[in-house]
Amino acid sequence: MRPSRFTEAEITHALRQVDAGTPAVEMCRKLGITQTTFYRWRKKHVDSVAIDARGIRELRAENHKLKELVANLLLERVR
Repeated sequence: MRPSRFTEAEITHALRQVDAGTPAVEMCRKLGITQTTFYRWRKKHVDSVAIDARGIRELRAENHKLKELVANLLLERVR
């Protein structure tokens, strides 16, 4: 598989423009790509966003547990 002509930043920018309201067909024409390529990009980036969201939720849960632990230790120290 050959490398993409587009950087990750360019791909992300194109996807954001379509999310903002630009028709996908128009964006494909502007970039000189097929609709299949565009929707492949979208699928790839949506999956990575879902993975990031799951990771963020896990980090928030861990952060909450650590904050409780610190608060409990501080309360025990005061007593």
